[in-house]
Amino acid sequence: MTHLAHRKCRFGGTVALALSLSSGPAGGLTAQKPVHVPDDAPAQIHPLPTLREQAVEQQEWLELRIGRVLPKLMAEYDVRMWILSMREYAEDPVFWSITSPTTFAARRRSIYVFTRQDDGTVERLALGGTSQGGVFEAYRSTRPAPTQPTAELVGNEQWRLLRELVEDRDPENIVLNIDPDWAFSDGLHAGEREVLEEALGPELLRRVKREPRLAMNYIALRLPEMMPRYRKIEETVHAVISEAFSNAVITPGETTIEDVEWWMRQRVRDLGYTVWFQANVDVQRAGEVPSSGPTVIERGDLLWTDFGVVALNLHTDTQHLGYVLREGETGAPAGLQQCLANSNRLQDILMEHMEPGLSGNTILANTLAQMRAEGINGTVYTHPIGDHGHGAGPLIGRWDGQEGVPVRGDAILLPSTWHSIELQATTPIPEWGGKPASCRQEEEAYLDTEGQRHWVFRRQDRFHLVW
Repeated sequence: MTHLAHRKCRFGGTVALALSLSSGPAGGLTAQKPVHVPDDAPAQIHPLPTLREQAVEQQEWLELRIGRVLPKLMAEYDVRMWILSMREYAEDPVFWSITSPTTFAARRRSIYVFTRQDDGTVERLALGGTSQGGVFEAYRSTRPAPTQPTAELVGNEQWRLLRELVEDRDPENIVLNIDPDWAFSDGLHAGEREVLEEALGPELLRRVKREPRLAMNYIALRLPEMMPRYRKIEETVHAVISEAFSNAVITPGETTIEDVEWWMRQRVRDLGYTVWFQANVDVQRAGEVPSSGPTVIERGDLLWTDFGVVALNLHTDTQHLGYVLREGETGAPAGLQQCLANSNRLQDILMEHMEPGLSGNTILANTLAQMRAEGINGTVYTHPIGDHGHGAGPLIGRWDGQEGVPVRGDAILLPSTWHSIELQATTPIPEWGGKPASCRQEEEAYLDTEGQRHWVFRRQDRFHLVW
């Protein structure tokens, strides 16, 4: 534990908390250990398990998160009760992190009540919907139903029961997900808030407090047990990009960037994965790239892709570079290789400065200062990742702003979190007559329970080549 371990911040909490969040079976900690992948070893595609097997794996993660992570967060932030209320198709962002993989939407109205007990455990009640595989104690109506013994909780009956449960537990404070800055902590919709506040009444409403870190960091913190699956997903991403940026897909002078984009999306769909944004492919070259019409990939082009897939609700976000060899070439020109080396060096600098306990803005400032001292011209725009592609936690720069990010850049970097190391280095290319190239890269990395930084799979340090 470093001297930063007990630093507190409005947006982060203590690093000591995060260091303890993944305490569990030794096998869990072993699962997050980094692996060495030789640079010249081809990335392999990992087929996904059956949907049923995936659901078993995801349910195990859910039970660990809600039983291991949530009680410690509620204790750290002094939260006695947390109420989440939502309707079908208007779900709170937290919903997807507290429900089973076989649940696809809230029921009519779903209300989840978490109460921290004196012994540190958390009581979990569901007013509407199911028990999510035994994670919640689910309440149903006392009214009979035409085809079942009891009906679902709806309307005034649901609100009356909520009021009774809250009054019975008599919490010192109640957290509702309302926040002007953090979307992950602002899941209580306007209309839902009105009826919830009416149901609670004036006396209980006086106990409501804002604590955006609870929702944000519950979503942000990662289990070590997730890493083996995530590493396989990321290796699959590398393998698909390697195939896309090869002669198996690209014929110079014929293939367009749109052809490659759609090939990538179809390829992962055929493998059982989905994407969370349309695959993006672009080119830079010594000459001009047409500003309209299809862009045909030519020899001498610097290729770039931004590609994000989803499996088991784990998101990736990866940017790689390729080069289309000219006749007689066996590798990318020295100028482009230097561009990639500069980008790799900027990755190293950023990873060195990603110290737990520091804010995203502090990490950005420290990184840019060292980058400039080393003569690199670049920008940093790194973000958390996990349950969402642009995940909960601190932003480290934005692509269109390097002066720091208000509020979202003030959040504290915690151990047990995952991040997309996204940045670029711009380098003049002698072989292009001094025209600059931007080597844009994005690679998944993680902070383990001790705050050490590692690549999830490996980073790109050589170009994908099209012959």
